[in-house]
Amino acid sequence: MLSANKLKKNILQILKLQGYKVKSNGFFLKNEERDTKRQAHYIAKAERMLDNESLIIDNSEIIKQFMVDGKDLNVAKIDPILVEVQPGTKWETLFRWWNLVWWSLPYEKSYGRQMRFVLWDRYHKAPMGLIGLQSPILSWGVRDQYLGIGATDRDFWINQSLNAQRLGALPPYNNLLGGKLVAAMMSTDYVRRKFKEKYAKIKTLMKDRSIPADLLFITTTGAYGKSCVYSRFKMNGVDIAKFLGYTKGTGSFHIPNFLYEDLVLYLEKKNLDVQRGYGNGPSRKIRLIYQAMNLLGFKNGISHSIKRSVYLFPFAKNINEVINKGEKPKWAKRSQVEVANFWKQRWAIPRAESDKRYLEFSKEKFLLETLEEFKKYKRVYKKLKSL
Repeated sequence: MLSANKLKKNILQILKLQGYKVKSNGFFLKNEERDTKRQAHYIAKAERMLDNESLIIDNSEIIKQFMVDGKDLNVAKIDPILVEVQPGTKWETLFRWWNLVWWSLPYEKSYGRQMRFVLWDRYHKAPMGLIGLQSPILSWGVRDQYLGIGATDRDFWINQSLNAQRLGALPPYNNLLGGKLVAAMMSTDYVRRKFKEKYAKIKTLMKDRSIPADLLFITTTGAYGKSCVYSRFKMNGVDIAKFLGYTKGTGSFHIPNFLYEDLVLYLEKKNLDVQRGYGNGPSRKIRLIYQAMNLLGFKNGISHSIKRSVYLFPFAKNINEVINKGEKPKWAKRSQVEVANFWKQRWAIPRAESDKRYLEFSKEKFLLETLEEFKKYKRVYKKLKSL
């Protein structure tokens, strides 16, 4: 096991590699630029990628079969439909591969209730985007204040919601404002219906009670500040997403898993409780990191300094009245066909006419660059673990 001094030295080196400046008892990002924030996520993404090396490498050719070059994309004929991901299917392979590879914000393990969807283009036979939903955190100030949710009934309302951990478009659709389509598709009746089918007979884990299987709302966060995808996001004059505010900038991604295990061993040596496992969830990990970092002299051990914008997608038009006045939900009622047609006419076709960048996407080039980047991740991570 590492000594306290060696452990602290390793923490300092890893934080600096991620773009943090370190002072006597804390650390902070050197600036608020997007590239700086991306750098802060680099090690975490490398770790997730390397943990899934065989999935990424072995399935590259399969992924290639279900990709479309930008020059072959007929925008007017795009035909989107949501497909719920089931274990052991090609949809799961597509979801997991893209979830790991495409975003700079690293994949995190999901907890609690989970639903995954691939947005599929039936005409071009290619994935357009991903939706990864999971149980939200129980207490979240910016959300609870907006909705008027109190401590006594919090679990009742939160169990009728989900949080989108992954939400976005894939190339070349991303250059056609595909992110707006993916987000709007998440707000359709199809997703709400699938939630009801899956959780109608499930009891809550904490209080072992039945709660209505009504999906009242979904929350998500913008990775690097306020999102241009969700801002001023309306359909037929109705807001699809509502901006609620910002997170506090706390979490654990800046502490790689191998370093986390060293911190747990450090706490164990001090005879402190480090129990983990089923039922503890991500909050337990954050508490252990905070405790160990604090003992090592870091007063802001779980503050990664990246405040994310928070958005709410209400399925009920009267969501506040449902929660605070006991009204019955007035559902927004959006079909996939309606959303797809609106997106094509309002955003995709005009963007294709004014911005030709989508034509530049090459699946051959993308896969080559992805594999080269993977080799780079291996070199960086090997160097880190040798500290």
